[in-house]
Amino acid sequence: MQSGQAAIDRLCDPEARVSSHYVVEEDGTVWNLVPEDRRAWHAGISFWRGHDTLNGRCIGVEIVNPGHEWGYRPFPPAQMAAVRDLCLGILSRHPIPPRNVVAHSDVAPDRKEDPGELFDWPWLATQGVGLWPDFPDFVVASSVDETKLRVDLAEIGYPVPSLTQGEAAFATLLRAFQRRWRPALVSGEADAETALRAAMLMRSVQNSG
Repeated sequence: MQSGQAAIDRLCDPEARVSSHYVVEEDGTVWNLVPEDRRAWHAGISFWRGHDTLNGRCIGVEIVNPGHEWGYRPFPPAQMAAVRDLCLGILSRHPIPPRNVVAHSDVAPDRKEDPGELFDWPWLATQGVGLWPDFPDFVVASSVDETKLRVDLAEIGYPVPSLTQGEAAFATLLRAFQRRWRPALVSGEADAETALRAAMLMRSVQNSG
């Protein structure tokens, strides 16, 4: 949506059939639209770690931003601080492992791009929300084992498309992965750095529970 108010109006419209538990405005204002013990309709057709239809097993946080369609821009510090505080509160009430703090683009890569490559996941991880491995600053180019890359992505939790679904579907998934874990280059290409980050993240999530 083009504004926070427009987003809230839509999320509160019964005919829209879309909702979320929380909305975080750019100035840091937090709106609680649905109680945490009730289902909200924000993820839609989705998958993570062997589970689908995630609306019934997650808490949805919408973060106001015009998005890629209306002028995507960085998330202000006040908004990021509010997201942190909100998430820390949620995590204090629910036993959610770091690997299950996910983006909409993670669980529905063929339909969603949010919160996108400008969202500061590394900083959130330093604040105790989610995780962020110590990725290297430089990677020497090498060949990529696509089979291993697919296995790593599946182990992390992603809905990895089958080979019969084609290269376009896999490229869409890679863009979602890069948007979250390699934001400097969202290309959809299975290059050496993407493969290395997937392998490092796979090991991190195995250790984090």
